Amino acid sequence: MDIFRWMIVASLLFPGASDLVGAPVGSKVSLEKKGILMNEKADGYRGIWYYNQRIAGSEYVFKYSGGLGTYCAKHIPHAWYCAEADKTFFTYGGALKEDPTHLLHMVSCYDHKTGQVPRPTILLDKETSDAHDNPVIGMDDKGYIWIFSSSHGTSRPSYISRSREPYSVDSFELQWTGNYSYPQPWFMGDRGWLLMHTHYTQGRAMAMMKSPDGKDWSERRFLCRMDQGHYQISRPFRDVKVGSAFNYHPKEGGIHVRTNLYYMESHDLGETWKTASGQILEPILTDPGCAALVHDFQSEGLTVYMKDITFDEHGKPVILILTSKGHVPGPENGPHVWRTAQWTGKEWNLQGGDIVSDNNYDTGSLYVQGDLWRIVGPTRPGPQAFNPGGEICLWESANQGGSWEKIRQMTGNSEYNHTYVRRPVHAHDDFYAFWADGHGRKESESRLYFCNRNGDVFRLPFQMEEDWAVPEKVTF
Repeated sequence: MDIFRWMIVASLLFPGASDLVGAPVGSKVSLEKKGILMNEKADGYRGIWYYNQRIAGSEYVFKYSGGLGTYCAKHIPHAWYCAEADKTFFTYGGALKEDPTHLLHMVSCYDHKTGQVPRPTILLDKETSDAHDNPVIGMDDKGYIWIFSSSHGTSRPSYISRSREPYSVDSFELQWTGNYSYPQPWFMGDRGWLLMHTHYTQGRAMAMMKSPDGKDWSERRFLCRMDQGHYQISRPFRDVKVGSAFNYHPKEGGIHVRTNLYYMESHDLGETWKTASGQILEPILTDPGCAALVHDFQSEGLTVYMKDITFDEHGKPVILILTSKGHVPGPENGPHVWRTAQWTGKEWNLQGGDIVSDNNYDTGSLYVQGDLWRIVGPTRPGPQAFNPGGEICLWESANQGGSWEKIRQMTGNSEYNHTYVRRPVHAHDDFYAFWADGHGRKESESRLYFCNRNGDVFRLPFQMEEDWAVPEKVTF
């Protein structure tokens, strides 16, 4: 670790990538020669602590904050189960024990055969404390693991790296550098990659790029630019199509205001986009009243926060959102209601009301498994009430979101709020959801957790003495 600490200090004093900030999309600069790809091993699992926008005079201190190693809902996915290796591979925003606010991109795996995890690999030092630069993960059909390293805006570069060996997290090679935000990469079989993302140009514009091999990428294509921009969440349905759900920032109120719900999908790697009913859309979408609109929340005075999107067995989308009355934390903007929007084949069915939490950034995952729907998320207030996250609960619906029953409270009497519960691709019953914790109102350490399908919780080892360790089952 002494050599590693020296590398961190050296990178801070002599930032090797500063001359690449303005690198054009698609340039292939070898960052390994500049010391950016580190491929070092950490001695434990520690997430980044991050805050955004201090609020003067507020008891909640920040707009949002906490242990945000699996932040944010628009970074998808953070984990991926591979049946061939019988491992769940995952990535997160990590940190040193000495500085929980300095972002390091970490990669690791859970071995389902042994029930163990290795020391996580430190992929790179992102040279920032901004958790918007957190990484996401992908896998191709040859078993290679891909890490997409985000950037918040255009002031820092983004990277794409690939494992040197299939099914291995030990070492990575850089494949591409450029710029994107809120990455959502999807490998679509023989057709290659579709990277859904945001680009900060004239607001938060929704965009896409595609690639046959992950190395050579197309020109960026803009999809939506309504008023001040969008947030989106996307997922594929098998290798058939990719669907994207999104909101928008109206001109009035600034970027803090986000409202309405939209949906579009593509069956041909982004060449053509359609509504759920099959109506052709013509990007760039600029009209808030366009055919992609699922529900007009703006007329109801409600904000919309995107949480998850998935599909039923027939490929019909189901979207998970949270609505509230405003962006400032606290009870005055409640209730913070979890809702689902389901495409029935003829119309959108909007439901919700049983699940209410206490912050706009309470983030969980939706599992649609036949007639049984499940949500795992921080729906109960935590030790820092009205700050992001809380105590994790498992909910089930036997009538496709019509009503919800709390099956189990998975955490309780916690020291910190549990935040940003994420659903792995092809989630295995033994590694069903993945998240972090952290103090909601002041800088703290952050631990990483996962649960099984029954709702049992396991904490990844904060400090490791050996190369492999068994995660601790936590009883709350």
